[in-house]
Amino acid sequence: MSPVSPPPSDVLRAWVDAGWLRALDEAFADFVAAPAAGQATFDPLVPLVRLAAAWVSHQAGRGQTGLDLAATLTDAARTLDLPPQDGPNSSPNRARQEAQGPAMPLPGDLLAGVTLTSWVAALRAHPAVGEGPGSTPLVLTQQRLQLRRHWQCEQSVEQALGQRLQQPLAVDNAALRQALDALFAPSAVPGTDTPDGQKIACALAARQAFAIVTGGPGTGKTTTVVKLLAVLQHLALQAGATAPRPLRIRLAAPTGKAAARLAESIAKARDALALDGLPGGSAVRAALPTEVSTLHRLLGVKPGSRHFRHHAQQPLPLDVLVIDEASMVDLEMMAAVLAALPPQARLVLLGDKDQLASVEAGAVLGTLCQRADGGHYTPATRDWVQQVTGQDLGAAMTDPEGRAMDQAIVKLRKSHRFGEGSGIGRLAQAVNAGQGVVARQLLTQGLPDLDLATDLSHLPPLCRPLWQTLQQQRPPSHATPGAYDAWAHQVLKAAAGFQMLCAVRGGPQGVEAVNRRIAQALAAEGLIPHAEGWFLGRPVMVTRNDYALGLMNGDVGVTLEGPAGPATPPPLRVAFPDGRGGIRWVPVSRLQAVETVFAMTVHKSQGSEFDHVALVLPTHASPVLTRELVYTAITRARQRFTLALPGQDLGVLAQAIGWQVRLAGTPAA
Repeated sequence: MSPVSPPPSDVLRAWVDAGWLRALDEAFADFVAAPAAGQATFDPLVPLVRLAAAWVSHQAGRGQTGLDLAATLTDAARTLDLPPQDGPNSSPNRARQEAQGPAMPLPGDLLAGVTLTSWVAALRAHPAVGEGPGSTPLVLTQQRLQLRRHWQCEQSVEQALGQRLQQPLAVDNAALRQALDALFAPSAVPGTDTPDGQKIACALAARQAFAIVTGGPGTGKTTTVVKLLAVLQHLALQAGATAPRPLRIRLAAPTGKAAARLAESIAKARDALALDGLPGGSAVRAALPTEVSTLHRLLGVKPGSRHFRHHAQQPLPLDVLVIDEASMVDLEMMAAVLAALPPQARLVLLGDKDQLASVEAGAVLGTLCQRADGGHYTPATRDWVQQVTGQDLGAAMTDPEGRAMDQAIVKLRKSHRFGEGSGIGRLAQAVNAGQGVVARQLLTQGLPDLDLATDLSHLPPLCRPLWQTLQQQRPPSHATPGAYDAWAHQVLKAAAGFQMLCAVRGGPQGVEAVNRRIAQALAAEGLIPHAEGWFLGRPVMVTRNDYALGLMNGDVGVTLEGPAGPATPPPLRVAFPDGRGGIRWVPVSRLQAVETVFAMTVHKSQGSEFDHVALVLPTHASPVLTRELVYTAITRARQRFTLALPGQDLGVLAQAIGWQVRLAGTPAA
């Protein structure tokens, strides 16, 4: 093993100064590598431990729950995104940087001559690294190094899910089949149609304490869960005929935006339920909830801490918890939810396993659903499904070696939003399958709902409908609060008609620069008075939870003139949907953590849908450009998708489609 040169302390400081690492990463490395009592002040292995500690902290800041040592040795730049591709220190600017002075060493330079065996040995020999329970700040499992809190969260999630998977719930098969048959129309030609995934999902979720319903956009996840809840309420009410007690059901989502969208979808699906064939159908409908809260509100955040009011010693008062947009739930939040669940309660996760994971660390849903495409149902599960649903899972989905987790997951495969001829649907499928050539062909063959833009200048005018609605439907200053609410609803609907998404934050095609260009273009047209500060029509996103205002990170609103008093002019307020069909008006003076979102990052768009989406890709490939990012952007669009790619270099798109996020962590058995 060759020595790490130059000294890593100097390198880490240089990387922090250049913006490659956070000061937090360097400080953590200093803490880990500090000599312990009785330890020699110099140890030739410490530099390797110091680097690993800094990179583990860096990875946590990038949403990764650990450092894969083997992947780092194979391709350190790609694994760590160092130098960072998203910002002024990105590789396109590296040549200029080198011309200005000596180039900083890259991660790969410092690992020359280091082997996986030697690196693992150095870590195992260090007192700050453990291999399981204990108090060391770092935990090494085989070739994966983690912060202890992430290791502990993974252990608690795996243990909690494992217990639930081994906890089958008593169910009357005959009663369950009767309820399912009442809610699901029979196949037109029994035995010839594709199995009804929604019916199968309802059945499997009804018999166990944990279930996942995954699927792409428009596959009916919300419809499925409403029917599931109807089945569960029906069975509960029928079982307690002398003193029926409906189940206590709570609905939640990771962000306020996702919660508002789920509330609207749940209300529509509940009203559309055909319950005539279900005994006590009116009581069942009345017992189905439509109110949705964020996970933070559900658990009850303790101000100024990372802890919640609900936990293992004070569990949530509920019988069923449904979490939508579960791909956005990070590892620590999932651990907190599972800890706060009563042992007898059911947990149902809804989400698209192929979407981007949470911005925070941990791709929980994606990790749990890694085998969902193949089904892997045991013969016992296949036979039971046939008995209670009349659906045949088929040989392709049957696996005698299927795991317990496989029996809890159903992937919905039929899209009701995108038909066979939909360019958006076909493009999403091609990207998800890693078919770069097919994706390029779809974007260039002139499909009505897809187009390719090489000039970004024509995109700002697509924001105009927002200002047309804002001006044409603007109420008079003396209008009632109800008239202002109606106006706000129309403006928010217009704002959802078009959204520009960016893959990165920094650089010419990053969200910061694109937002500036759009604001300047709108100001030049006279649609807004100026490009900076507060103005009528400014769309904003909350960037930090504000419990006093009832706003969560990711909530989006539009700046309007709110209701005024009899002797005062209408003040500037931001109109936010309140998640219950109403409007929350917030004075701009009270909003301290917001950003303009003419354009937003793809990550921030999760949980939202827009009629027309334009994705702006940078001109150079980057580790942040992944298959999941492109797929997530495409599936935000309902009617039209535009790929905005300056220079028409589709090679960047091909590289992004070819790079898939590597999921870490071990799903429960």
